[in-house]
Formats: sequence, structure tokens, C-alpha cells
Amino acid sequence: MNLRATFLIAAACIGVAAQGDVADFVSGPGTILYLGAGVALPWLSGRAGGRSQSARALDSLIVSSALAEGVEYLTNSPRPDGGRRGFPSGHATAAFSVASMETAFQPKLAPLWYLGAAWIGESRVELRRHTWIQVGAGAALGYGVSRWELSRPRGIILSPWIDPGSGAVGFSLSRSW
Repeated sequence: MNLRATFLIAAACIGVAAQGDVADFVSGPGTILYLGAGVALPWLSGRAGGRSQSARALDSLIVSSALAEGVEYLTNSPRPDGGRRGFPSGHATAAFSVASMETAFQPKLAPLWYLGAAWIGESRVELRRHTWIQVGAGAALGYGVSRWELSRPRGIILSPWIDPGSGAVGFSLSRSW
């Protein structure tokens, strides 16, 4: 996907958000669109290694989200709106995980990916679902997991299905654990 198409998608999302409350859109359907784009776009781009990059982004997203859920359960910290399990922000964790992965694959689009992730984090604060500390911790966790993902040649948990040499996604019986 080229830069022009990315801007058109972003403009469409902003247009949809302008129809209602922006923070509600960004925190709800906007987050789903953002995460889906982060996982699907490398596959759909037709670039060499696109399937492998999609699998790596999904791997990072799964691991970071699972870790965020675990920490939220363990800390059971309060949310600004009176809810529980606010630390770290799962939305920020997921968004920054995807942003960091996509930035590694497409460095020229880094500002757009990180702007989207920051917007998701800001929407969580605006809606009083999280504090800035909770969003910052989620952002750090998402970034850290993506760096961990990228430091491993075959990913973290989806490693049996990621073949970095061919850019393909499939099961390899020669994988040594």
C-alpha cells in the first residue's frame, strides 16, 4: 500500500469519526480498524515477505495483549471512571505494538503509525477509562513486546508458522525448539 492510499484511509476514518464523538470512535471502531490494518496491510501489500510481516505483527499483538491482560488482572488498579483493571491500558498496548511492528516494516510511515497509536491512547484518557500513566505503561509494553518479537528470527509464539527466509507463512517440521 502506498502513502497516498494510507492518507485516503486515514481521511475516511476521520470523516466517519466527525459524524459522532471522535473519542468514542477512536477508542472503539477506530481501534479495531487500526489494529486490523496493522495486521492485514503487509499481507495485502504484495510486498515480498508481506505474509510473514502480517504474521509477525499478529504475533506481537497477541503476546502484548495477553501480557497486558495478565498485568491488569494482577494489579487490579482503579480506572478514573471507577472501574477496575486499569493498569496498563490494553488499547495503548495493542496500538503501540502494531505501530512498532509496522514502523519496522515501513519506516517512512512511522509518523502515521505512531500518531494513530497516540490518538488511541489519548482517547482512552479523554473517555476517563485510563490515566496517562496507564496509557504510558501500555505504550511501553506494546513497544517492548514488538522489539522482542523483532529480535527473534521467527517470532515469539507463532514461530512454527513464520519462515523469515521465504517470507511465507506455513508450518515447518524442521523447526527445532
